Amino acid sequence: MSKKIGILGGSFNPVHTGHLMLASWIAQCGVVDSVWLMLSPLNPLKTDCSMASDHHRMRMLELAVKQSDLLSVSALELELPRPSYTIDTFKELDRRYPECCFVPIVGSDNLSIFHKWRSADEILSRYGLIVYPRPGYPFPDKLPRGVVVVNAPQTDISSTKIRNCISKGWDMNFFLPPGVYKYIKEQDLYKD
Repeated sequence: MSKKIGILGGSFNPVHTGHLMLASWIAQCGVVDSVWLMLSPLNPLKTDCSMASDHHRMRMLELAVKQSDLLSVSALELELPRPSYTIDTFKELDRRYPECCFVPIVGSDNLSIFHKWRSADEILSRYGLIVYPRPGYPFPDKLPRGVVVVNAPQTDISSTKIRNCISKGWDMNFFLPPGVYKYIKEQDLYKD
């Protein structure tokens, strides 16, 4: 039987406890065997000058999951041609890891626009979709075939808020996984 792995993509700028709580919940609620946090490349449509480099964001992810047997990190999308599309990422995962079965993880905010994604129907039919709740984005009465809803706890923590607080000199140690806040301070990240 192939191992089922959930893929939670994001910029993780920086990765925070909310990301890890969500990934851990999904890894343990019975829909997948483990979760990989997949680092997304810099989005050319975003002009956020506070985006840490791919190297720094990857290092923070590695620090964040090092004590977990259920969570791993992947830099696969950084190796693929840009722009990066979910369907291409998952086909490459299939090619590299034929012994595994992969499923994307998205928030309910993305479910409402999922039909606009490239090859949305193919993603649903080949991989399915794990969807977690996001504030202000209720689930539709009828879900598309292949969608599994997980009632993961919601947190009001965002990377943007954390970056803003760090730039003001606030101590954000309890919002970040062990080692990540120390790394941010050592590397002088997210300063104005």
